[in-house]
Formats: sequence, structure tokens, C-alpha cells
Amino acid sequence: MRPGLKQGDRASFRMTVMPGDTVPALFSDRNAFPDMPAVFATAKMVGLMEWACVEQLRPYYDEGEDSLGIHVDVDHSAPTLPGQVVTVETEVEEIDGRFIWFRVEAHDGIDRIGAGRHRRAVIESAKFNDRLGAKRAAAGLEG
Repeated sequence: MRPGLKQGDRASFRMTVMPGDTVPALFSDRNAFPDMPAVFATAKMVGLMEWACVEQLRPYYDEGEDSLGIHVDVDHSAPTLPGQVVTVETEVEEIDGRFIWFRVEAHDGIDRIGAGRHRRAVIESAKFNDRLGAKRAAAGLEG
């Protein structure tokens, strides 16, 4: 990872909620939640929080690096409708080698909809892909 990222650094990331980001759209090919309210899904909110952290980290990746989420601890405290814009505020809380803790908070312009912590691990993509190849073979998924 390139130098420069430090504890206390903040960033902001925005996204408009679309119908495909709602609870009924989750696992829609399996008809998992067809009768649930059409509000921003918790799984999508968590993904948006991860995406916001990735965007804050991206300028510090060395060639061949990326990051993976390895811990999430957030609440989802208010509903958000399709068409609303969600803003995620991120703050670097701790850097421990290749592990970075973030504080995250999401707001939809009316309510704070979620907040908590997220941890990412900076990885060397080639090494990680080698591990995936070995796991694929062990699981009999080659072919």
C-alpha cells in the first residue's frame, strides 16, 4: 500500500437507491422476499458501505493490490425509498499493517439509516487468485 492514508482521514460517497436495491429484489431469482416492503435492503446498505471504504482506499493501492471486507458491524435503523440518495461517510479509525478499520455512517437526507464499523484487508490480487484456484480444485469445481 502506498503511504499517505492516516487515522482520521474522512471521505464521502453517494448513491441513488434504485428498485433493484430493495428487499424484494434480493434473491429475486429464488423468490425469497416477494412480499417485503420495497425499501433499501440491509445487504445493499452494507455493500454500499464497503464500496465507500474501497473508494477511500483505492488511491493508496500499489500495483496489483485490492482489498476485501473481512468484518462488518453495523445497524440499519431507518428505511430508505427508491429515488432517495444515500450518502456514506467513512473515517479511517485504525491502520494495522494491511488491515484498516473504518467508521461508517449512512444518511438518506432525512434520517441516519445506519452506522458502525467495517474492516478491510489489503491483498495482493495474484496471491489471492492462486488461493482461489487451489480452493476451486479442492472443491471439485475445476472445468
